[in-house]
Amino acid sequence: MSLPDGILIGWVGDDFTGSAASMEVLEFSGVPAVLFLDVPTPEQLARFPDVRAVGVATTARSHAPDWMDRHLPPIFDFLRKTGAPVIHYKTCSTLDSAPHVGSIGRAIEIGQGAVGSDTVPFLVAAPIMRRYQAFGHLFASAGADVYRLDRHPVMARHPATPMTESDVARHLSAQTDLPVGVQTVEDLERDAPTFLANGGIVTLDAMTDSHMGTNGALIWARPQPCFVAGSQGIEYALIAHWRATGDLPHTVRTDGVGSVDRIVAVSGSVSPTTADQIAWAGANGFEVIALDAASVVAGGSADATFDAAIRALEAGRDPLICTARGPDDPAVARMKAACDGIDAETANARIGAALGQVLKRILTQTGLTRAVISGGDTSGHACRELGLFAFTALAPTIPGAALLQAHSDDPALVGLQLALKGGQMGSDDYFGWIKRGGGAA
Repeated sequence: MSLPDGILIGWVGDDFTGSAASMEVLEFSGVPAVLFLDVPTPEQLARFPDVRAVGVATTARSHAPDWMDRHLPPIFDFLRKTGAPVIHYKTCSTLDSAPHVGSIGRAIEIGQGAVGSDTVPFLVAAPIMRRYQAFGHLFASAGADVYRLDRHPVMARHPATPMTESDVARHLSAQTDLPVGVQTVEDLERDAPTFLANGGIVTLDAMTDSHMGTNGALIWARPQPCFVAGSQGIEYALIAHWRATGDLPHTVRTDGVGSVDRIVAVSGSVSPTTADQIAWAGANGFEVIALDAASVVAGGSADATFDAAIRALEAGRDPLICTARGPDDPAVARMKAACDGIDAETANARIGAALGQVLKRILTQTGLTRAVISGGDTSGHACRELGLFAFTALAPTIPGAALLQAHSDDPALVGLQLALKGGQMGSDDYFGWIKRGGGAA
């Protein structure tokens, strides 16, 4: 058996950081991949003639279902026309979603109809990232420990979609009328496991790398094109299966790309993980600069923030612009108060856009070639302001937070290297790690 020619998998991500995470799994495992920021033109697609995987990033996670109804069908149509045997709706590995915002259920309904699949495998677990599903319940790490999702110290207090349910099927059932079942670890451990099709959604347990390989085999054996949903666990599972069958050599890219003298970072994340990273950065050569998110939401200017960043660079420090230093920063309460009468979707878009505008001004004025955007929702809105059209994976860090090569038609941004980091991702020294050029730990 050998892999077919052409595109092997196409994916659409519900945020930019997660979309990039799927790309890095593929690229660093030997499957050339590209991530577009919108449905590419034929000319843009032709710039990447050797890719075997194509993705499109969206901001679906921060939008209501009616936004998905308008924006997702053309993307699924594009991916279907690539001829990819597997088409993947990429979700967060901690299920960030709710019926009113980022609805995974609604996205699956749209994708299932567009692709023409029957039962949809749903795999959110990824043991390499310390994300596990057992008997339908999702567990995720935080620091040295692993928590059931509804007791997770970050996800249980997520500012937009706090997780009150660890049962994946129950979580999805609140977002769709499709039947939702579970393929348990007991099912996977049978001598000859088969996929338990139900015409709706089947969530897949995974506690070990062996389970991931079995899930990959079950997905690859489905009638094609097969529509699937879940985290980058989908890509990890397929890679594991292709390696087990000998169709894909076992190669892993680990090298970094070298350090730079200066770097700039922007952050819209209020995660405790990001708070620790900001604290480390402030003690290690970065100038932490506050963006007044409350003012930005109300229509204020970010000029003062830009000026402070330029002064930091002139003083030999790396600017790190943030809306808050963590969930307990008083800036969070001020921002929430400023949102009175403004819906969260609009507020998030304004903050992300302001960070992107400041970042672009810094990059174009200084010629810096490396930057970080921290925050899943922030990354999408900020990247839109940069005027990029695609990313390719450049150097690994931890899974899900690689350094990327940006692709733009703007001469001022040619050669830009950009890392997109979700709020929960990365070690304390992450910003310094990117400045050093990435590379596996």
